[in-house]
Amino acid sequence: MSKQIQEAYIVSALRTPVARARGAFKNVRPDDMLAHVLAGVTADNPELRDRVEDVIVGCAMPEGEQGMNVGRIGVLLAGFPDHVPAVTINRFCSSGSQAVAMAADRIRLGEADVMIAAGTESMTMVPMMGNKIALNPRVFSDDHVNIAFGMGITAENVAQQWKVDRDTQDEFAAESHRRALEANAAGHFAGEILPYDVENSFQVPGVHEVKKQRFTLENDNGPREGSSPEVLGKLRSAFHARGSVTAGNSSQMSDGAGAVLLVSEKVLKEHNLEPIGRFVTSAVAGVPPEIMGIGPKEAIPKCLERAGLRQDDVDWIELNEAFAAQAVAVINDRGLDREKVNPQGGAIALGH
Repeated sequence: MSKQIQEAYIVSALRTPVARARGAFKNVRPDDMLAHVLAGVTADNPELRDRVEDVIVGCAMPEGEQGMNVGRIGVLLAGFPDHVPAVTINRFCSSGSQAVAMAADRIRLGEADVMIAAGTESMTMVPMMGNKIALNPRVFSDDHVNIAFGMGITAENVAQQWKVDRDTQDEFAAESHRRALEANAAGHFAGEILPYDVENSFQVPGVHEVKKQRFTLENDNGPREGSSPEVLGKLRSAFHARGSVTAGNSSQMSDGAGAVLLVSEKVLKEHNLEPIGRFVTSAVAGVPPEIMGIGPKEAIPKCLERAGLRQDDVDWIELNEAFAAQAVAVINDRGLDREKVNPQGGAIALGH
């Protein structure tokens, strides 16, 4: 039996501030950050908690403190009813956006009326590549499955292949910081950030005494004043002796979490909810591992075709900024309008 596709609406979207790894959230567990935002997106409509069909949580490194199905742990810590399940998924850097797409699809297919999509990551507690690297030895020798590339090297490969020079990367990175600082000063992030109360315990040197430090993190740590192209241009390349990719034109390692509440049109009307947005469609695409950051160039046209849109129809584009090299390469290759791309800053400033 065929079903008519339903509309899926986002009615709440919140995130923690994004902290630099080993910074403000260094002692905050990823499941606690997750519980914080899960509780937050349902705070205004607690009656919907009982109706959540499933919670889908993206996590790029689901092990250690964010292992054991961290999604389900976060749901329980947030005080949801026991009958609300959760699953943790992994598509590396796009794990969170994949969670949103999967949650929306459940509603669109008529399998759910209320879903939550979320993501959590502590790069302090579970670093990139995880706590134990155990790659299949074949990835180092078989050209057909060769995925043993460091992320920075892939960015260098993209910079060379798409001819993105050092100055262009530094200028792009500086603009990301400028836009993020400007957006924060204008209060554009206030409605999406859920402040987090942090409590750290530490022993006083030379004294048998443990003290506690309490503070509330309300803003992202990443955006830096004074991140000009001239300042960034003084940094050394990070991954190749004669490379162009530096710590300054790459995204920071971060700790944080976010969540969105999605509902069907029926629930939207029943509860007189005001939608933030409507989910239309999504697309994914694979590219050679050695140039992994160019992926959006292949996914964008697929997504536009499914949505029945032209590129010029889109007024606001959020594009991955893992590295300035890959972001610029995608922008140039696709002919994107730079003014429409990450107008409030991207991952280079905000964190990734």
